[in-house]
Amino acid sequence: MHIGLLAVLALSVLGTSFLSGVFGMAGGMVLMGILIAFLPVSAAMVLHGTAQMTSNGWRALLWRRNTDYRIFGRYVLGLLGAALLFTFIGFVPDRAMVLIGLGIIPFLAVLVPARYVPQASSRFGAEVCGFLNTCMQFIAGVSGPLLDVFFVRSDMDRRSVVATKAACQTFSHLAKLVYFTRVMGGESGVEEVAMGIAVVMAIAGTTLSKFVLEKLTDNQFRRWTQGIVMTIGVVYLAQGAYVLATR
Repeated sequence: MHIGLLAVLALSVLGTSFLSGVFGMAGGMVLMGILIAFLPVSAAMVLHGTAQMTSNGWRALLWRRNTDYRIFGRYVLGLLGAALLFTFIGFVPDRAMVLIGLGIIPFLAVLVPARYVPQASSRFGAEVCGFLNTCMQFIAGVSGPLLDVFFVRSDMDRRSVVATKAACQTFSHLAKLVYFTRVMGGESGVEEVAMGIAVVMAIAGTTLSKFVLEKLTDNQFRRWTQGIVMTIGVVYLAQGAYVLATR
């Protein structure tokens, strides 16, 4: 991989891991858009999975005392169901579908009335959350805004929300990494040095974000999160539409 592309990767993972560390989402959406601009979809999914699994895993470790492990365990059950389904189907999205998926996710999260979405803490809520979010991971590479819908009416504070979502997302990105590596015949298609840079920068960005999250109030946390992901969604919808129109 060219040195210039490695530099772009390092800065992108550092910045997006910081963003995800503060708001619990959004960073993964930005990083996915950057990666598919330079790499084939399957390779982008593998590298994205490596970076985001590390970022979320490190965040989950930093906030482990705030994690709701009952929700996490039930989420994994839903995740396994989605992984089995996609393994049977063998589906791989193209670049336009990934972009449109990235753009649609924030709007789905807003347009679906919250009262129709079971909360992660309710009966079967975490299982449904795990299944749907993992499906979106395999289609668009991210699922943060959709995941947030299952926590929006909970009485958890911002630390518990970030910690529990990080634990759930760690396993979703692991599932995505394994799935797309398998699709590529067991080879990641990504250089080891690139994966190493992604891991180091993800840890650095996530560590730095902890200090900012501590300064935010719960109201600021929720208000800024929605605005950021909606703006990103509009940009990706426009890009996806352009790719389709120019085929």
